[in-house]
Amino acid sequence: MCGIVGVSGRAGAPKALDVVLGGLRRLEYRGYDSAGVALLDADGIHVTKRSGRLARLVDAVTAAETDTPVAAFSAPAGIGHTRWATHGGPTDANAHPHVSEDGEVAVIHNGIIENFALLRAELTAAGVELASETDTEVVAHLLARRLAEGGTDLAGAMREVVVRLEGAYTLLAVWRRTPDVVVGARRSSPLVVGVSEDATYLGSDVAAFIDHTRDAVELGEDQVVEARPDGFTITGFDGVPVQGRPFRVTWDAAAAEKGGYATFMAKEIDEQPQAVADTLRARSDLDGRLVLDEMRLDEDVLAQVDKVVIVSCGTSCYAGMVAKYAIERWARLPVEVEYSHEFRYREPVVGPRTLVVAITQSGETMDTLMAVRHARQLGARVLAICNTHGSTVPRESDGVLYTHAGPEVAVASTKAFLAQITATYLLGLYLAQVRKQMDPADIAEVMRELQAVPDKVQKVLDGSEEVRRIARWMADTRSVLFLGRHVGYPVALEGALKLKELAYIHAEGFAAGELKHGPIALIEPGQPVFVVVPSPHGPGSVHSKVISNIQEIRARGARTIVIAEEGDDEVVPYAEEVIRVPATPPLLAPLVTVVPLQVFACELATAKGLDVDQPRNLAKSVTVE
Repeated sequence: MCGIVGVSGRAGAPKALDVVLGGLRRLEYRGYDSAGVALLDADGIHVTKRSGRLARLVDAVTAAETDTPVAAFSAPAGIGHTRWATHGGPTDANAHPHVSEDGEVAVIHNGIIENFALLRAELTAAGVELASETDTEVVAHLLARRLAEGGTDLAGAMREVVVRLEGAYTLLAVWRRTPDVVVGARRSSPLVVGVSEDATYLGSDVAAFIDHTRDAVELGEDQVVEARPDGFTITGFDGVPVQGRPFRVTWDAAAAEKGGYATFMAKEIDEQPQAVADTLRARSDLDGRLVLDEMRLDEDVLAQVDKVVIVSCGTSCYAGMVAKYAIERWARLPVEVEYSHEFRYREPVVGPRTLVVAITQSGETMDTLMAVRHARQLGARVLAICNTHGSTVPRESDGVLYTHAGPEVAVASTKAFLAQITATYLLGLYLAQVRKQMDPADIAEVMRELQAVPDKVQKVLDGSEEVRRIARWMADTRSVLFLGRHVGYPVALEGALKLKELAYIHAEGFAAGELKHGPIALIEPGQPVFVVVPSPHGPGSVHSKVISNIQEIRARGARTIVIAEEGDDEVVPYAEEVIRVPATPPLLAPLVTVVPLQVFACELATAKGLDVDQPRNLAKSVTVE
């Protein structure tokens, strides 16, 4: 939920302050309630922190509105944090870093220490005066006490402290007696190491240090890392040395910049054709067969699967709902779609022949991670669909299918959603291939249709000014409804979610067939209703039924805004506004029909003067349950 960055550099390396502030700027999507830095030099630990956006911290440092001596601004080692509040409100006192009572240790933290109340009571009983309401501060005091009792190094003290902590956390700590060392620890929360010739970096995301190196190392579960100017050492919580898994970041710093766009979200919406194309790239061999090498799951195992269960949250769950239609149609397997946070609390019926598919943009969503662990305990095989290399969910799954959307900075997901849907289509076709449920020529035809989607998405984007006009006109609207059937239903849910996330107004998505069973009571004169109309072509089309739904709500005064494919003239008499999308095979239609809804939500929120990239109360990666 929070963003963390640390650096230990040689003399002449980039200044820690510049590294940390640059990293925090890239990580601010992970939390923006407060921010702070701790710099180390021979005189000790120097902390500056401010509630509010990162800009307040930058202003304080730039204007020297801090007790930190100017000389420390050139220090080669330091840590920084941008916060999404859990324990304690967004105040200066609750901002990280937190410093021990003796000033010897500073700590930053992502996650939740679940037994902090017990540890806090223990410290208070020992006479320690705590300065904040956070769970994090107890760790600083515990580390300092262990070092004062005779601990010889910070990494050793960290190993002794973390075994007392319950919950999910990434911790970074510094000790004034070793001013060129930064120590990190992780349990069920992200931490990666960046490696260069003149410095070692730590971050909750590779974006923290992408300005300085693309060479990174994954840190595993329950591991401690000691970062030094000349390298790093990784051990388990038990002290046994381990080797991290190296990888190279394939995107550069410019990919995480706005590139001339007013917001990251606007940029990421426009990047969707590329995201879909990149996720499809190199997925078949010379004979046209699908090849998903990174999956790590044998074809023989997949051929024996008798049920698929998709676990995910939020937008990713709606991608899973789209996947259900495709996988059942192509692979002839029953598919269940569940919210991750409900899955493990209802005694799910899964076993060795169940394929559990975990969909997560960040790979760090705690609810989904716990669902993955529970599924594996029950004997199921788990496949992760994820956009983030080196993250926890793919590491703890049996296999992974990476999307290739590139960094997504805006909190509300757009391009990752399209990439996730694309990946689930690949999975459905691959299962159909393995299970021999589709003729190879039919699979190849669907792949050709998928390859045509990026150009269709681009066409929607190129013609989106009408959607923007509607959004600006509706800037004062207080409630919007969304209707869809078949694969249009999850699109309606996603359209409503985007509007709630960005514009803070009431929005609901409904299955159009459910309209007469209750939701039609919400219709009153002037009520805006978006209707995702399916193609009139193809077997089993419910096009005529959705037209009837439009007539029903329009007869009651609704203002109907219809998304329909080019050439569908039947909708015209019943729509105040028609938004056209290119004709697309029915199962693939969500890749184009959701785009106008993304543009609409982004433009309406912008017209209201709201922060599109960082909506209130939300964080990009929900790393606590």
